[in-house]
Amino acid sequence: MAEFRCRLVNSTGEIINTIFNSSSEGELRHRLSEQGYYIYSIREKGKGLSLGLPFPGRRKRIRSSDFIIFNQQFVALIHAGLPILKALDLLIQRVKNVQFRDVLSDIAKRVKSGALLSEAFEVQGVFPRVYTASLYAGEKSGNLEEVIRRFMEYQKVINTTRSKIKGALTYPLILTGLLITLVTYLLTNIVPQFAQFYSSLGAQLPMTTQILIAISSSLRSQLLTGFLIILGVIIGLSIWAKSPQGGMYLDGLKLKLPFVGEVWNKFSFSQLCRTLSTLLSGGIPMVNSLEIVADSSGNRVITHAVKSAIVSVREGQSLSRSLESTPVVPELAIEMVQVGESTGALSEMLRHVADFYDEEVNTRLSQLMTYIEPILLVILAVIVAFVLIALYLPIFNLSTTMRM
Repeated sequence: MAEFRCRLVNSTGEIINTIFNSSSEGELRHRLSEQGYYIYSIREKGKGLSLGLPFPGRRKRIRSSDFIIFNQQFVALIHAGLPILKALDLLIQRVKNVQFRDVLSDIAKRVKSGALLSEAFEVQGVFPRVYTASLYAGEKSGNLEEVIRRFMEYQKVINTTRSKIKGALTYPLILTGLLITLVTYLLTNIVPQFAQFYSSLGAQLPMTTQILIAISSSLRSQLLTGFLIILGVIIGLSIWAKSPQGGMYLDGLKLKLPFVGEVWNKFSFSQLCRTLSTLLSGGIPMVNSLEIVADSSGNRVITHAVKSAIVSVREGQSLSRSLESTPVVPELAIEMVQVGESTGALSEMLRHVADFYDEEVNTRLSQLMTYIEPILLVILAVIVAFVLIALYLPIFNLSTTMRM
């Protein structure tokens, strides 16, 4: 008898994770179907994910661009009237990425053996839960094409916003890197040459030049030690960030940083609302949708807030009332959710909330760039000016003395 991890859906729509003993996967499927369960996934306990790749049991990521193109082609084939299996077989031949092709081949194999499409995708372990849950909702409602289209729109908006954030932060990061590189080069190569020259002259150096030479000497003598210390701190922080306490603290710190924290908070909440809207419009029950949103938020503080709201929703409170007690949800958003609940258009209102905060994120990013760029340029100019003045001031003093 083998043990199988099962993800099931009962008659009320509640998702259940449990373990069953059975002689085979087929026998267990038959038994659970007779008991009225909707099978979401079945996986034998103790076995890692096998994607048919050179490193079995090791999860692989699918590139977002490949995934979006696949869904565009998949929905087009379904719209043209092709059966799901035929559409999968055609796409497997067209996919160039070997890793993605192996994943799709395994999905097609599972569907041919009787598994649901959502189950075949979910068991791979490389696709977002929002997607597999949307597939499940599409299968349940018989509207798979529309559900996939809705997910594609959701994914495109999320990717566009993320690209804008990355693009806005790229220039300041490059400028900061150049600043650090320039200062390091000046202190380790240029300043020592001037220090040796002034030492040979035996000249009395101004205080600014003495400070600069002292910093340069200290940096050169402790360069390796300083590098190892910084490397150790980075490794230590990385390990600590993966712990529950460290991750919670750092995620909370992200939301409290000046300027950047506000942008991060609004983007995270926008993503939360858009994900929840996509799931609810696909027919997923509120509690199950919130559970998926909590797992896919990417921020432990927001995950904790959503899980607290789930408890209140299970007790019969509305979503807006449940979110009022969470500190990460803006008051304006709660009011908009209340309007959506009162009008019976919660899913649509959540989408409007997401659009509103996406615009807020874009506005804040523009403002942030307006401040950051000149500040970094001023800092760069001040540092370079200080170094040049400190280096050439003794020469100016010597020239003045010789004239006198």
